[in-house]
Amino acid sequence: MVRRPLLSLVLAVALVAAAPAAPSAAADRTPSAAFTAAAARYDVPRDLLVSLGYAQSRLDERAAGRSGGHGMMQLADNGVSRTLSEASALTGLSRAALRTSSPANVAGAAAVLRSYADSAGLDAAARADLDRWYPAVARFAGAVDDTVARLFADTVYDQLATGFEGPLSVSARPVAPDRGKLARVPAWGSGDVGVLSADYPPAAWAPANSANFTVSSRESSYPIDFVVIHVTQGSYAGSISWFQNPASKVSAHYTFRSSDGAVTQSVREKDIGWHAGNWDYNTRSIGIEHEGFVDNPAWFTDAMYRASATLTRNLTTKYGIPRDRAHIIAHREVPGATHTDPGPHWNWTYYMQLVNGVTGTGSGTVDTASTNLNVRGGPGTGYAVVGSVADGARVTVWCQATGTTVTGTFGTSNVWNRIGTGRWVSDTFVNTGHNGFIPGVPRC
Repeated sequence: MVRRPLLSLVLAVALVAAAPAAPSAAADRTPSAAFTAAAARYDVPRDLLVSLGYAQSRLDERAAGRSGGHGMMQLADNGVSRTLSEASALTGLSRAALRTSSPANVAGAAAVLRSYADSAGLDAAARADLDRWYPAVARFAGAVDDTVARLFADTVYDQLATGFEGPLSVSARPVAPDRGKLARVPAWGSGDVGVLSADYPPAAWAPANSANFTVSSRESSYPIDFVVIHVTQGSYAGSISWFQNPASKVSAHYTFRSSDGAVTQSVREKDIGWHAGNWDYNTRSIGIEHEGFVDNPAWFTDAMYRASATLTRNLTTKYGIPRDRAHIIAHREVPGATHTDPGPHWNWTYYMQLVNGVTGTGSGTVDTASTNLNVRGGPGTGYAVVGSVADGARVTVWCQATGTTVTGTFGTSNVWNRIGTGRWVSDTFVNTGHNGFIPGVPRC
C-alpha cells in the first residue's frame, strides 16, 4: 500500500510565500491562459499540466466527479486524495473558488503538483526535465496502491508521447519517464496486475475494497437477470482507485477505458457489486462502468462501445440474459435511481446492435465523379483523409451523423456515413436509395 502524507505546514507556507498573487476573478478564463499562468507561477511544465487535466476530465470545466472531484483538474477530498485541501493551503484560495473557477482550479493543481515535486527533491534543474515529474504525477492520483498510481501516471505520459487534441492540443514528443520506485511495479495488464481475470480473460484484475461489495455465491443464491450500464464520472484509473477506497461504499464488476476499450474487473461476478443503488437489482445484475462524463460525448468511443458490447454478449450467453433493453438497462432506469448515467449521449441503438452481433444496417454503392472517394477520420472535410473507396464498391453504413455540408454526386447534404471504425464518407457520394438519413440506421 502507498501512504500519501499531508503536506507539511512549512512547505505550504513556503510555496504560498514564493508564488505571485493567486488568480483574481478578472483573470483570463480561457483554458490556454489558465494553464500558461499556472505553469509559470509554479514552475510546472505546461504540457504536463495540460495532459494531467486531459486525463482527468478531457479539460471539461463542468466535470463533477463521482469521487468528489471538481473541475478540469478534479481536485478532491475523498478519504485518500486531499488535493482540494492541499490546493487551498498552498494558494490561499477558498475551496469554493477552487471548485468553481477554472483558473483557480488549474492553479491549485499546479501548486499541488509542484509541492509533490519539491517533496521528491526536484530542484530547478530537475524540474526542467519533463520525465523527472513522473513520481509527482503518480502521487497526484491519490491511489490506494502502486499499480493504480502507475496506471494513472502512465496515462498522462502516454498522452504526451502520442499527442492529443481537445480544448487544448498537445503535440507528440519523445518521453522516457523516470518512474523511480514505480519502475518495479508491473505495467497495467501485465505481470502481477493480472493479464487474466478469474471470470473474463481480457480483463485486468484490480479487486475492490472488501468494504465496497458483498461476498456471495450468486450461482445458487440469486439469478443474474440484468446488465446495468454506467458512466464513471471520472477517469479510468480514478474509478478503479475509487472502488479500492473503503470510504466510497460503491463498486462495479467491470470498468472500460475510453481510449482503447481496455477493461478491468474489480468484483467477481459471483459477488454482489454496490453499483445500482437498489439492493434487489444489485443482487441480480452485473454492473459495467464506462470511463467518461455524461455531459461529454467525446468519451464514448467506438473502441469502448465494441469492447463493452463484447463483454455484454459474453455475460448474456453465460447467464441466459435476453439481449434486449428490458434486461440490458441504464443506471437511471433502475427503480429508485438518483443517477442519470449513461446519459443522453450514450448510443443505445448502436450498442444493442453490437451486443446482438448486427454487422451493419444500411449499404450502398459508392458512386463518385472521380476514380476514388476519400475516406476521412470523422464526419467532415476538416478531418484527415485516412483512406479511399473505389468507385462502384459497396459499403456498409454503421451509423450516420451530421457534419460538414458537401455537394456531391447525389446533391448537397450535411449527412455523413460511418463505414468503419474511424472511417467516414459524405452521404452525397453513396447511393443508398435514400436522401440523407437512412431509415433504421442509428445516429452516431
